[in-house]
Amino acid sequence: MDSALAPMAPGELLHIGRGSLSVVIAPSAGGRVAQIRYAGAEWLVGHDDGHPEMIAWGSYPMLPWAGRIRHGRFGFDGQRFALPLNLGAHAIHGVGFAAPWQVDAHGTHEAALSLALPEDARWPFGGMARQRFHVSEHALRMELAVTAGAHGMPVTLGWHPWFLKPDRLVFTPARAYPRDDEGIACLPLVDPPLPPWDDCFVNAQPVELHRAGQALRLTSNCDHWVVYDEPAHATCVEPQTGPPDAVNLGLAHYLAPGETLSAWFQLDWL
Repeated sequence: MDSALAPMAPGELLHIGRGSLSVVIAPSAGGRVAQIRYAGAEWLVGHDDGHPEMIAWGSYPMLPWAGRIRHGRFGFDGQRFALPLNLGAHAIHGVGFAAPWQVDAHGTHEAALSLALPEDARWPFGGMARQRFHVSEHALRMELAVTAGAHGMPVTLGWHPWFLKPDRLVFTPARAYPRDDEGIACLPLVDPPLPPWDDCFVNAQPVELHRAGQALRLTSNCDHWVVYDEPAHATCVEPQTGPPDAVNLGLAHYLAPGETLSAWFQLDWL
């Protein structure tokens, strides 16, 4: 079985919140947000909602790559690398969503996690990943960072939230990456296709989700967004620093030893 489809239990949970907003974090389950509740309404597909696979619930970090790397293979710094394939013929969503994260800080309104990236067949470069979560009365802010260790490395990072199916999605991207016969993003960019989507877009505008009588605005300093709205039960809206297979498209960020790539993702209830 593909390892990305293996069941993953939440494990011990951290709770942060303020006012009407509460956030549940599962450090041992890939450092993911297990659930978000605002004014009594749940917003994420939970582990117990019939989709216990590690790839299919909560909101998890994607790093040090986001989306698929074609056949798990890429070149960097004059060498060729082959990563383990964890979903079909490809390596998907990095290593962070499958690993236990360390809790570095936990308070009433915020939490901080870290993960030492492997330096083995799963990811040959090492490095360090960090997450921060902060809640105000009407907003959740999440921050991700990857710092290279002794080795330079290519990095793409992002978030993969499984939102419970919204009544309405407001999304106005500028351009899109077409998908080839293997379903992987490629170039050149094209006009956005009609939904339903399993596509990567170039987008600089806020995204809105409407459900349960609430409106949620999503913003990020990422300019790439993957939207996956084909399932009947959920819609994924995923800000990323680059497209899927970014390293093979020449669009990954290249970090020298000690350099850091960071991004933020904010959820505001209107």
